[in-house]
Amino acid sequence: MVTKSTPDLCDDYPNLVRVLDPIFTNFGGRKCFSGPALTVKCFEDNSTVKELVGTPGGGRVMVVDAGGSMRRACLGDMLARQASVSGWAGIVIYGCIRDVDEIIAIDIGIQALGSHPMKTDKKGIGEQGIAVTFAGVTISNGDYIYADNNGILASNQPLD
Repeated sequence: MVTKSTPDLCDDYPNLVRVLDPIFTNFGGRKCFSGPALTVKCFEDNSTVKELVGTPGGGRVMVVDAGGSMRRACLGDMLARQASVSGWAGIVIYGCIRDVDEIIAIDIGIQALGSHPMKTDKKGIGEQGIAVTFAGVTISNGDYIYADNNGILASNQPLD
């Protein structure tokens, strides 16, 4: 759980944080979230995301490299609700979500590039636990993620 804002973390740990480019919008009901990252790489196929939201989140943050796709939504209200119930702190998606009016009422942090009404295909394609690079930052599985309305940070170690 976030105890300091991302600006305070930047001030206190300038050499330990990597700041993602400010291209994300905060969509979830939880405006501040943090935790160890579980990385996912997929493109216009959210099969891996769908599988993971039903597993115990343990306060982790799912970091999804959806290739920056603005043509399909990688997450909707049903998967967001399942992730919340499963104990995920949040999800950062380098891509789109849908069902924004419903997601804002769910107790989970969600940051994404935008919204799109079309769901993804389900082909069973996707990888997890690998380093992903987007928004000017490489995030490895197990890195710590801190997110709020000011931005998103990654660190190799816990900061607060």
